[in-house]
Amino acid sequence: MIHPLAARRRGRCGSASDRGRCPLALLVALAGGFFACGILNPCLLQADSATRPNIVLILADDLGYGDVGCYGQRIAKTPNIDALAKQGVRFTQHYSNGPECSPTRTALLTGRYQQRVGGLECAIGTGNVGRYDDAIRLAEQHELGLPVDHAVLPGMLAPAGYRCGLFGKWHLGYETKFNPMEYGWDEFVGYLGGNVHYFNHRELSDIHVLFRGRQPIKREGYMTHLITDDSIEFIKRHKDQPFFAYVAHECPHFPYQGPGDKDKVVTEENWMALDSSAYVAMIEDLDSEVGRILQTLDEQGIADNTIVIFASDNGGFAGAGDMGPLRGSKGTTYEGGIRVPMVVRWPNRIRGGTVSDQVCVTFDLTRSILALAGADESHLQLEGMDILSHVAEQRAGVARTLFWRGRRGKRTWTAVREGDLKLVRKREGTKVQQWLYNLSDDLSESSDLAASRPQDVDRLELLIDQWEKDVRPLR
Repeated sequence: MIHPLAARRRGRCGSASDRGRCPLALLVALAGGFFACGILNPCLLQADSATRPNIVLILADDLGYGDVGCYGQRIAKTPNIDALAKQGVRFTQHYSNGPECSPTRTALLTGRYQQRVGGLECAIGTGNVGRYDDAIRLAEQHELGLPVDHAVLPGMLAPAGYRCGLFGKWHLGYETKFNPMEYGWDEFVGYLGGNVHYFNHRELSDIHVLFRGRQPIKREGYMTHLITDDSIEFIKRHKDQPFFAYVAHECPHFPYQGPGDKDKVVTEENWMALDSSAYVAMIEDLDSEVGRILQTLDEQGIADNTIVIFASDNGGFAGAGDMGPLRGSKGTTYEGGIRVPMVVRWPNRIRGGTVSDQVCVTFDLTRSILALAGADESHLQLEGMDILSHVAEQRAGVARTLFWRGRRGKRTWTAVREGDLKLVRKREGTKVQQWLYNLSDDLSESSDLAASRPQDVDRLELLIDQWEKDVRPLR
């Protein structure tokens, strides 16, 4: 699917930095093209842009379901995130689209199952490494990343008058053609890979990964703080027009370095070494940075017209994250690998203290964000639901059927949830194991019902087979 925004980039006004030099006639022609393609709702041109809400999406990295106070955390203190929940809605059944980083981020930017893209069912390995057969093949072809033509965020927001900034982690491709600026971000400051040293901002490869736009940069400072600094500067500059700020934190992904650990020696040998005290410090610091953004919104007088979303890209890392009552961790399709915290504050629309049990998933946010911006997404074949309007309008719960699959090496984790029934499958080489759970009374996935309910197993297996055929990638 070739989006009109991607076609526009190939012309004279191909990059965000070039827009200001586009001839007026060409801008008019482009606007006409947007109307014809259904990208922009014509009513938006007559609307006061100040009435459209700003959107701040804060995405934590490897944050477990029980890692914040409002989800049961008792050690790390997270008063700012907890306050967001009190001022808005806390979701009890929010899922990431994938059990790892890159897959979920792919689903967020495309609004569709990441399997359709190809090569991104596993986190891209440090140094631009593919970690399963399709990803290895694409890496050899210099194609391991998210094709620009598949992305709808942020490109669909610009015609609606939004300024869009990405700050922090990208993890959707190292190649120049996968630089975030190619997707329509007005600003990008962050790193290309999956994780960096929090103080020197290098990863475990020889590739320079820290960029401002398309230019490599060097900086001083703690990564979590720098991401917040850049986000705040963006908010201040664009407070008088609608904006979308994607605040993609590294925290609490390894290496485990708290803000006071500048002198801690971190090498390739101990890069993933667990450090519980550092982990707590990182989460508490992340909460403080969320507080800084909230304070900025207040100080700029735009808090009432700004939607703030806080979520995680997947479950916590085994041994580090707190998954609460859930089984499993990052990399698996047990609940602990994919059910994650999410809180949303939407002033004057979502009542404070709301708790939603509606099953939802990352790509629901894609549809919600486009709806908030007034973008016409009817031609995009998005696969999520507008979860924010669902909660704001206090609609009744909707049963859903959702799928997950993650691949790494010879191992594949798969799951389908239909209503409260969930089938989990683990394939390792030629060995296949699977389990059936009823999440309504077995949140910890401790009671396997596969032997006693074979008809349900057969039905869910068929659903997986049909889904896998539907999402088969073309590349």
